[in-house]
Amino acid sequence: MAWMTYISHWFDEDDWYEGQQRAKMSHVKQVGLLAAGCQPWNKDICAASGDRFAYCATLAVYIYQLDHRYNEFKLHAIMSEHKKTITAISWCPHNPDVFASASADSLVIIWNVNEQKVVAKLDNTKGIPASLGWCWNAGDAVAFVSHRGPLYIWTISGPDSGVTVHREAHSFLSDISLFRWHPKKKGKVVFGHTDGSLSIFQSGSKNQKHVLRPESLEGTDEEDPVTALEWDPLSTDYLLVANLHNGIRLVDSESLSCITTFSFPSAAASVQCLAWVSSAPGMFITGDSQVGVLRVWNVSRTTPIDNFKLKQTGFHGLHVLSSPPKKKSCSSQYPTKNHHTSSTSEAVPPPTLTQNQAFSLPPGHTVCCFMDGGVGLYDMGAKKWDFLRDLGHVETIFDCKFKPDNPDLLATASFDGTIKVWDINTLSAVYTSPGNEGVIYSISWAPGNLNCIAGGTSRNGGFIWDVRKGKMITRFSEHGKNGIFCIAWSHKDSKRIATCSSDGFCIIRTIDGNVLHKYKHPAAVFGCDWSQNNKDMIATGCEDKNVRVYYLATSSDQPLKVFTGHTAKVFHVRWSPLREGILCSGSDDGTVRIWDYTQDACINVLSGHTAPVRGLMWNPEIPYLLISGSWDYTIRVWDTRDGTCLDTVYDHGADVYGLTCHPSRPFTMASCSRDSTVRLWSLTPLINPLQINIITDRCWDDIIGNTDRAVESGAPPLLCGKVSRDIKQELEKLSGSPQGKKLRWFSEFFSPPGGSKNLWDLVAVIKGQDDSLLPQNYCKGIMHMKHLIRFRLSKAQELTTVKMSKFGGGIGAPSKEERLKEAAEIHLRLGQVQRYCELMVELGEWDKALSVAPGVSMKYWRKLMQRRADQLIQEENDDVIPYCIAIGDVKKLVSFFTSRGQLKEALLVAQAACEGNIQMLTHSTTSGTSNSAGNNTDDYN
Repeated sequence: MAWMTYISHWFDEDDWYEGQQRAKMSHVKQVGLLAAGCQPWNKDICAASGDRFAYCATLAVYIYQLDHRYNEFKLHAIMSEHKKTITAISWCPHNPDVFASASADSLVIIWNVNEQKVVAKLDNTKGIPASLGWCWNAGDAVAFVSHRGPLYIWTISGPDSGVTVHREAHSFLSDISLFRWHPKKKGKVVFGHTDGSLSIFQSGSKNQKHVLRPESLEGTDEEDPVTALEWDPLSTDYLLVANLHNGIRLVDSESLSCITTFSFPSAAASVQCLAWVSSAPGMFITGDSQVGVLRVWNVSRTTPIDNFKLKQTGFHGLHVLSSPPKKKSCSSQYPTKNHHTSSTSEAVPPPTLTQNQAFSLPPGHTVCCFMDGGVGLYDMGAKKWDFLRDLGHVETIFDCKFKPDNPDLLATASFDGTIKVWDINTLSAVYTSPGNEGVIYSISWAPGNLNCIAGGTSRNGGFIWDVRKGKMITRFSEHGKNGIFCIAWSHKDSKRIATCSSDGFCIIRTIDGNVLHKYKHPAAVFGCDWSQNNKDMIATGCEDKNVRVYYLATSSDQPLKVFTGHTAKVFHVRWSPLREGILCSGSDDGTVRIWDYTQDACINVLSGHTAPVRGLMWNPEIPYLLISGSWDYTIRVWDTRDGTCLDTVYDHGADVYGLTCHPSRPFTMASCSRDSTVRLWSLTPLINPLQINIITDRCWDDIIGNTDRAVESGAPPLLCGKVSRDIKQELEKLSGSPQGKKLRWFSEFFSPPGGSKNLWDLVAVIKGQDDSLLPQNYCKGIMHMKHLIRFRLSKAQELTTVKMSKFGGGIGAPSKEERLKEAAEIHLRLGQVQRYCELMVELGEWDKALSVAPGVSMKYWRKLMQRRADQLIQEENDDVIPYCIAIGDVKKLVSFFTSRGQLKEALLVAQAACEGNIQMLTHSTTSGTSNSAGNNTDDYN
């Protein structure tokens, strides 16, 4: 193995501790994370062990862990060390704290989850490791294989540490899709190939290469890749195999025969993934490739036991948790029957059960990964999601922008060809563009409330997307097939849009496509930015290392100014929103330069990044504060007065591309990265003196000032932006002492989203504010306890008003039944049992109503029983018998039997009543006087 460069890095704990401490000391605080979605390319991208599960984004592994206090899974760690796409992960079967990952840069990493650090690395795996798996029965060895082999085994520690090649597993005739070690039979391993065949190796036995192809493929060159492969946990030889088009088979690896071929309800269904359910012997689940249908099977049946449509998009990966969250219930106190059954045993169902109901679904939890990047944890027993994180980006996010007139919405643009719009309060995606745009490099919101986004792509030109309607309404093709690196909608003149392209042109056009200017550059143009003080001025950044400023009010196509100084290409440029004539530029030379247009000069060079600079953002309140993001994975905060770096943030796991500031919360910003995440940050700790001045009610001169004062060397921070000025103006209009309002408005100004408004609503309630002044969304947050019952009751009443509406709530709204069920549950929790019963009756769920009716009174229960009996008599349903006997309504039952000619049955019931075996209807009346007729046996005689 001399050719294999073997490097095992045993990382020092002190290095990791220092890194953690450095992150903790950072002034800039991370306050939100939009996690990446699960990548849809490689096979082994989700894994689980005990109370943890993991999935792969493109460059990072996300680890979720069960929080036992709240019985829910929470994000525990993001492991990002790989520089290229992760190809596979595998959890160590012997140690729940250790897992392995492989990537397209020929790298295998061993991780310690508990300590969130790298334990060992193997560089230069000679071929991309397409599949990866820990060697069962070997403590510290992990195996990996490229598409045609061979299988390498890396022993990580001990006297035999190093990499060896499996003696037989090489020279395959078809690419390997995936491989699986046998969990019990030492050294036994199976490979699934793209041609549909299997290769099985076992020490001491004859090796079998390319066997067990589906019968329909025999003698043909057609390919039908093996998409999933799992050994039967209760057998040494049986194996479940899924082929994309030929479905699922249970095969015997010893006799090389097919035991069972499973049938799908539809010929169009194809299997993408499968997993055994360890808590239910013989049971397994599959995920369809085209649509998100989860199917439940048992090996003793050739058709599915059950099918759940979980999503519109197809499955990509499945993993059943071996120790699912424990539900707090009494049932766990009692042993389950038939606990030790073989895979092929089947209980004889009671006559009342359908064939499907004979197989009870286990209380299993399944990690589901979908082709659109969605990841969720599905409770199969309860048939509901424990959580579902939908629509995450699965590739590099190149740009992010807050919506100007609704800053709770954040748009992101990605390499995956989509724009997504997120609600930053809930951290969930609310809109996503149609997709298939190639790479989207840049986005720009329309000014005002137009609800449109302009986007620039790598090969498909520019476009305008109407967010609410969900469709493209305009396309720009002036750059041909050349990439558009930046698109900018003018916020001073909403009819103008600028684009910069690799063709060397910056083009200014109207929104309907009329070209106003074409500014030719000597090389590719990467960035442009409209001046915030002059609607006719625009700056560009070019590959020729220069920054140019153009003036649109003239017909000249030459720049007004050219700024020279960078030693590599200039990417983004940004005008200062507060200092007229000041702009900055970021370059591949790793510096940010500050230019003064009025002086024709570079007034500062910000050095510190160790790689090209991409993201750039001025703070809209503190005129000297500038933030930059780089390919060195960091975000830096600068004081541009003297070039000091005030803070460096190391949290992103890859290049930082986009930075954007919240329009109404100027100290909240968002960043996006090649690590496929969007992160929200608070810059407030950087300007603590300002907050103290506001709390202590210092004079306005210590809080708000002009730009000239603020940029003086050594001056304390002062607010100079529009948002702070607006707050001051509103406060000056108020009579009396506005200190409470001042604290509230500035608290929301400084705080990140997600809580400050709610907090001040509670303060207002405690201080005795009239409830009618509370905002509409108050009930969605944390409420004062005096409002809990009233607001929940109001919610229940709102849900039941659907009864009055003929058409319900419209397309996509919950059905009438769903709304009434939710209302009933609320009434039950509020102790309004009778209202719950009446809604259950309306829904036809009589059993639920009757089971809790005694909680109202026995009298109410009898009335309800009588109503049910009357209904069943009308339907001529034999089920009426137990209802009549339970409430002692013998007359009703006798007349029921008589009307059907069942005179013997009528006689039998009358005789039982005569002998006192059936309690009479009026025995429990609360009036105090007993109705003599009720006890008069003459009636029954």
